[in-house]
Amino acid sequence: MAGSTSSSTLKKLALLFLNISFLFLFSCLCLTTTNHLHPNHHSSTLPNQSTILHATIADDGCSKLHEHPDFETKCLYVKTQIGCRPDGYLNYLQIFYCNFGQFPIIAHVAILLWLLVLFYLLGNTAANYFCSSLESLSKILKLSPTIAGVTLLSLGNGAPDVFSSIVSFTGSGDGDVGLNSVLGGAFFVSTIVVGLISILISHQKVSVDKSSFIRDVIFFLFSLSSLLAIIAIGIINLWGSIAFVAIYFVYVGSVSATHMNNVRKLERERDQLLVLGDTSTSPLLRHIDEEKIVVSVQDDDDKDGVDAQEQKLYSSFGYLGYLLELPLSLPRRLTIPVVSEENWSKPFAVISVTLAPMSLAALFNTQAENVGSRTKLVAYITAAITGLVFGNLAYLSTKKSGPPNNNKYLFPWLVGGFVMSVAWTYLTAEELVCLLESYGNILGISPSILGLTILAWGNSLGDLIANVAMAVNGGADGAQIAITGCYAGPMFNTLVGLGFSLVLSSWKEYPSSYVIVIDHSLYETVAFLMVGLLWALVMLPNKNMKLDRYMGSGLIAIYLCFLSLKLAMLLL
Repeated sequence: MAGSTSSSTLKKLALLFLNISFLFLFSCLCLTTTNHLHPNHHSSTLPNQSTILHATIADDGCSKLHEHPDFETKCLYVKTQIGCRPDGYLNYLQIFYCNFGQFPIIAHVAILLWLLVLFYLLGNTAANYFCSSLESLSKILKLSPTIAGVTLLSLGNGAPDVFSSIVSFTGSGDGDVGLNSVLGGAFFVSTIVVGLISILISHQKVSVDKSSFIRDVIFFLFSLSSLLAIIAIGIINLWGSIAFVAIYFVYVGSVSATHMNNVRKLERERDQLLVLGDTSTSPLLRHIDEEKIVVSVQDDDDKDGVDAQEQKLYSSFGYLGYLLELPLSLPRRLTIPVVSEENWSKPFAVISVTLAPMSLAALFNTQAENVGSRTKLVAYITAAITGLVFGNLAYLSTKKSGPPNNNKYLFPWLVGGFVMSVAWTYLTAEELVCLLESYGNILGISPSILGLTILAWGNSLGDLIANVAMAVNGGADGAQIAITGCYAGPMFNTLVGLGFSLVLSSWKEYPSSYVIVIDHSLYETVAFLMVGLLWALVMLPNKNMKLDRYMGSGLIAIYLCFLSLKLAMLLL
């Protein structure tokens, strides 16, 4: 109980730190922008602006940034060079060189803090809003747990990778960061996470289901082989990209067939027991149910005690702590409809459905290209009218006591929450990709390397924590679920995340084919990833499907060899 209290307290302190960091960064940006806009800020020793403007026309990209000797000339360069302008909402290069040019250490710290804030927003939005909507939708649609797990819930867990990939393809156009992020995340999860699970539970002698494991790994290997062929060819048309996505639906069909077959076997075994008149299991089951009830009551009492202690401890922060949490939570709470029992609030619900259309209109107007001011005005007016109608309907049809109970009325709320959580996740992923691309230019490192490492690690951190905890604490069933998630999740990100990105990109070029910018380092990433999968495919059956430290150590060694190779190539 003490461990639970301390864990919850650490989470609250971490959240406060992120919110304070956000407020600090926003304040610094406002102050430095004011100073930067001062008319006497630039000295007369700056090069002629027309010279750099001419270079802007002659040269595409931001490749000559580090040819300039000091921060002032770099500032003028990033202001005038079209290739240095990001696709996101903040111009990180201009902020770094113009606002913080004299204080590079503070600039690096600010970027890292903002990176943490964006990672938090991306993961928290996916977990608390996106996944919540998907879980409720799966219940309303009456999907079986197996189908929901490999479709809607896989989308919820892989949302950061999926949206980062889509943003990379639709934003920069070449998809370099998206490809490396998805493949880097898949490599990290299938080696480091599986390796840690194997080492930590090796003493338990836990076995995993052989048929499910082989099915998942073979499908993943086939998916990577298909992706490797696409990269090698260098072009893909609309139908080819649709076929690539369809591989995952074949996998879903295979999982469904396996699940239905297992259900039939269990039903036949149960019928045989009933025919034989074996009722010995009834008292045991009744005892288990009673024990579950007792344990549940005890857990509730313990939880109430923990909550009371947490509330008492958190009250020391008072309203200050509550106010400090608002910067990151309030904008999403005011625009994403939430209809869960524990988070229901009628005022927030009415405000969110009123502001949601306006938020979508603002997102459309900032993302769409070649849109006139009249079209933007029409979008805002239409969104305002729609929001007022939805707000009045929500006010009249909901109660303060709880969300709608009827599925007929609950479904529109869930769809609205799903759409707005997608918008927030996309927006955050776009800003995160832009930050990594800009920071790569600042460090002189290819953004694809940052996507392969920093972005992949950040998006995979949740898989690391959740799957390892599930395997260590969940026994044999927990280990089976964790290992399945370590392969099914990355396969979903690869086939659906990259596949849908390719569909969108090839749709833009239709009837022509979409040209993929070839990054030769992708061959190395895919090759090492396939080596890790083959290692697990060979080792586990030879160990009677028991997870042990030898297989885990081998997987971790493969990933470390890959990182060492990348580091050596970067330094050379």
